[in-house]
Amino acid sequence: MRIQKKWFVHLLTALAVSVPLVVLNTAGPAAAIGPSVLPVTVTNTTGRAEAVYLYVLGTDLNTGRLGYVNASGTFAPWPAGSIPPSPAPDVAIGGPGNGGSATIRFPRGFSGRVYFSLGEKLKLFLTPDGFVQPAPWTSTDPNRNILFDWSEFTYDAGGLWLNSTQVDMLSVPHAVTVTGAGGSTARTGDLVAGGRNRVFDALKAQPGWAGTVYSRPDGTVLRALAPGKASEAGLLNAGYLDAYITSAWNAYIGRTLTVVPFAGQPDLKYFGRTSGTVMRFTDAAGRSVASFSKPSSASVWNCDRDLFAPNDNVVGPIARTLCAALNRGTLGTIDTQPSTNAAAFYRNSTPNHYARIIHQNMVDGRAYAFAFDDVGNFESLVHDGDPRSAAIVLTPFG
Repeated sequence: MRIQKKWFVHLLTALAVSVPLVVLNTAGPAAAIGPSVLPVTVTNTTGRAEAVYLYVLGTDLNTGRLGYVNASGTFAPWPAGSIPPSPAPDVAIGGPGNGGSATIRFPRGFSGRVYFSLGEKLKLFLTPDGFVQPAPWTSTDPNRNILFDWSEFTYDAGGLWLNSTQVDMLSVPHAVTVTGAGGSTARTGDLVAGGRNRVFDALKAQPGWAGTVYSRPDGTVLRALAPGKASEAGLLNAGYLDAYITSAWNAYIGRTLTVVPFAGQPDLKYFGRTSGTVMRFTDAAGRSVASFSKPSSASVWNCDRDLFAPNDNVVGPIARTLCAALNRGTLGTIDTQPSTNAAAFYRNSTPNHYARIIHQNMVDGRAYAFAFDDVGNFESLVHDGDPRSAAIVLTPFG
């Protein structure tokens, strides 16, 4: 069975709105393998002169407590925060200068993010409920003009999952690797030469999308925002996908959508038909198993709300499949989902140009350009069940 995302670590934005941190979990029991503390090398090949600061933040999976990990791999919970949010302790780890490397460590039983900022430390805050996630798409966020990005990971009894994510934004180009006990190394996340600038320039060239690229006052281009974040900030038409969604949804008034959610179980199928604005799914025996109201553009961009995917074996996998098909523009024209023919993606009337352009500029074509970009194995993820080391490579800006 495919690895499933599990939305169980909740962070708070500066507006005290709870948002999920995507982490990865496996199904089925597994022996504890790999070292108790996994070394992770961070290498700086950016070509930039700024100082680099690293942060390992997330959740202790044994206790459920939010906190941080120091350079030696020791977890500490956050102290109590307040309302309004209070400054967090300075937990930055000194990162490598250009051409150098530094080592951080993941303790087994930890899931979260590695943040890396260039030129300035991140400004982190705490509430009584936990950590306030940096949210540079918000105009009042104190990190808005800082150059930073992150990778996401889980290290547990099933091994290491590490991905370079663009679900919220693309800012600092980076690749991720893992080396297993047999000595083989897997790597993904590399942009093509000049890829960062190519992504920004291509987005600016799309009518209505130029506002998704943000530069700070000194002219430094900091990031491209994913469409969900951009539309929330008023930088992209909030109803951009609405007409396409209606067309795709209505396509199944007169015909059936077949969802085959697990590649390893081709005989497990669910069948969807639309009535009014609701798409209802049945199993092979005709039993009703799930229903979804026609989603908004925001629901599709974020793969939540109308397309909320619980961590189960039926509703969640169907929701994931629908969200991927709508982001890729294949719902309504390809009646068995998920489609794994990348040549058919992003050909709808209003494409997700952010996802399209990022995938086009990846060396291996893989990226996490939206929350369920792993449907069909198109994500920039490395995994090893018996890891010995891992790496994050900050790659050239171009």
